[in-house]
Amino acid sequence: MERPVQTTEQTIFSLAPVIDPDSRVLILGSIPGRISLMKQQYYANQRNHFWAILFVLFGAAQKNNYVDKLAFLKKHRIALWDSIRQCMRKGSLDSAIKAEEPNDIAGLLKMHPGIRLIAFNGGKSRSVFKKYIGFTSIQDVDYIQLPSSSPVPGRYTKSFEEKVETWRVIRDYLK
Repeated sequence: MERPVQTTEQTIFSLAPVIDPDSRVLILGSIPGRISLMKQQYYANQRNHFWAILFVLFGAAQKNNYVDKLAFLKKHRIALWDSIRQCMRKGSLDSAIKAEEPNDIAGLLKMHPGIRLIAFNGGKSRSVFKKYIGFTSIQDVDYIQLPSSSPVPGRYTKSFEEKVETWRVIRDYLK
């Protein structure tokens, strides 16, 4: 059965942040893809490597239930959100994003001062953050750009194993 293809540009909105008072690492994506928006779940596309990377990093068994995945994040003090609050986009690719507006990440961090690392899941997330917020406006937080968990081939695509190895740095902030 073929999935319907989004043929028109639409205004889309990010999901609410997943964060806990004990969170230490904030992983920022750009904005959820079509499947994630339909399901209202972060990284709901089964082809995306996000959840698999995290479960491997912590030596945990893969969880399929979204509530269990969120509990896993909380246990490991990892928060999720997106750099983009809303934008225009046709399809799910970051390259199709237009007229983006940022999320209030500085405001989120004021409410959650325990965050020590912002880890950008891919280049689009980082570039939007840099453009609208900047790296000097938030104190006492480190930044790292991670390879995208997206399975979409691109010129910077890494293997799953390479992604896991690069993403290991987030564990240093959870000690």
